Amino acid sequence: MKMAYEKLFDCEDTYATVMEISGAEGEPLPEDIDFANGIVDGVAEHAAEIDGVIASASKGWSIDRMPKVDLSVLRVAVYELLFDRKAPQKVVINEAVRIATKYGGEDSPRFINGVLGKVAASASN
Repeated sequence: MKMAYEKLFDCEDTYATVMEISGAEGEPLPEDIDFANGIVDGVAEHAAEIDGVIASASKGWSIDRMPKVDLSVLRVAVYELLFDRKAPQKVVINEAVRIATKYGGEDSPRFINGVLGKVAASASN
């Protein structure tokens, strides 16, 4: 999520740089770097479609008006729900809500849960 957030501002930081800035200790494992880069690259590759899905599921909120943290969490989760599909939908949604609770605003967890619930329901149909 942090790398996706950085990409909103056209930042070219690497995984290691983002982890260092965020205070993470220790060296990242190569598979962690590959996993994170795969998600960030996937979000970038499908950005227009992901943003369209988010806009459709978040009635009353345009992409431009969303808090950047919420948008980053949503982009990663929607990518995982629609394109990656390695984790079960409930796991993706729960993790997104947990991240929103930690990094987002007071209303972020409820907003993200609602949007992702709609996305998951439409993806299941």
